[in-house]
Amino acid sequence: MAGRADSTVLAGARVVLPTGTVENGRVIVEGTRIAGSAAEGAPTVDLSGHWVVPGFVDMHNHGGGGASFTSGTVDEVLTGIRTHREHGTTTLVASTVTGEMDFLAHRAGVLSELVEQGDLAGIHFEGPFISPCRKGAHSEELLRHPDPAEVRKLMDAARGTAKMFTLATELPGGIDSVRLLAEHGVIAAIGHTDATYEQTVEAIDAGATVATHLFNAMPPLAHREPGPIAALLEDERITVELINDGTHLHPAALELAYHHAGAHRVALITDAMDAAGFGDGLYQLGPLAVEVKDGVARLVEGNSIAGSTLTLDTAFHRAVTIDRIPVGDVVQSISANPARLLGVYDRVGSLEPGKDADLVVLDEDFAVQGVMRKGAWIKEPGIR
Repeated sequence: MAGRADSTVLAGARVVLPTGTVENGRVIVEGTRIAGSAAEGAPTVDLSGHWVVPGFVDMHNHGGGGASFTSGTVDEVLTGIRTHREHGTTTLVASTVTGEMDFLAHRAGVLSELVEQGDLAGIHFEGPFISPCRKGAHSEELLRHPDPAEVRKLMDAARGTAKMFTLATELPGGIDSVRLLAEHGVIAAIGHTDATYEQTVEAIDAGATVATHLFNAMPPLAHREPGPIAALLEDERITVELINDGTHLHPAALELAYHHAGAHRVALITDAMDAAGFGDGLYQLGPLAVEVKDGVARLVEGNSIAGSTLTLDTAFHRAVTIDRIPVGDVVQSISANPARLLGVYDRVGSLEPGKDADLVVLDEDFAVQGVMRKGAWIKEPGIR
C-alpha cells in the first residue's frame, strides 16, 4: 500500500457521478473522504485518458486469493479480502456455504469480528435453507428447511452483522423466515429454489427483495410455467444478482435481465470462491471438492458449477466491452445498487463529497490501473 495522501486532487479523468459522466473531471480526497474543495497547494494526479468510478461493492462472495470465507482462518479471510480489493472491490460481504448449524454459527462469530473492525460489510448465509432440487455446489445431506428459529440462531451468532440469507422460500418455514428477516432489516434473497411463479410472488409479498444469482439454481423460464425468473424480473421490489463471467450466463440472458429489470435493479456479483485471483487447481467449497480448470470451478463429483473465479473488474470489463451496457449503468449495478441494499450508501457506492474515498481508476480499455480505499491507495496508478 502506497500510503494515504491527506489532500489529493485526481484530475483530468472521466468521472462517473450519480448525475452522469463528467469529462475532464476532478475528485478531491481529504484524508479518508471525498471533499467538495481542495486545500491550497494540494498535489494533483493527472488521470487524463482514464475513468474514475466508485469502488465496487460485492454482496455475494465466498473467497479469493486461495482463501475461503467459509472455513479460512482470520488471516486467510483477510488475504481473500485483499485479493478482491486489488481488483477494485472496496466493499465486500462474506458469503458462507451450507454446513452444520453449529459450524455456521461459529463462522458467523469469526466473520462478525471482521465486520466490526471494518474489513467486511456483513455476512451472507447461502444455505443450508435451500432446495435439494437446486442445491448446486451445496452438500445435500446438510440441507434443511428454513426454520425461523434456526434462522434467528444464525442472526444472533452474527451479532447484528448478518446482511442477507438466501432461502428456498417454497420450503416449509420459508415464508415465516422471510417475514422474520424483513422485520429485522436483513435481506431475504430467493435462490437455490424450485419455487413456482405463484410461490415466488408470495415470498416477494412477504418481504423478499433479492434474487440470488438470477437464472442459476432455479427452474428455467417456460411459457406455461414461468417459474421464479418471471416473478423476480417483473417485480420492482426485487434486485437481481447477476454473475457476469461468461460461464454462468449467456450474454442474451444478461441483456434480458438488464432490459426487463433495468440497471437500477441489477447487482453484479462474483459468487467467487477460493480460486478467484489465484488460479486453477483443487479446492474445497465447504465439505465438497472442487476442481478449477481454465478458470471454471466445478464439483469433482457431479460436475456442477461451484461458484466462480470472477473478480468484479472482469465483470465490469465484460459488461461494457462485450455486453455493451453503458458505463453509467454498470457503475450503478456494481456499486450504487448493492450499497443501497446493504444499507451503506451513505458512505460508499458513489463519488460524492462526504463519502469514503473509495474509487477505481480504469484505463481507456477499462482495465484497473488504481484502487483507493478510504483515501489510501491499495493499487497506485503509475501516473503523475
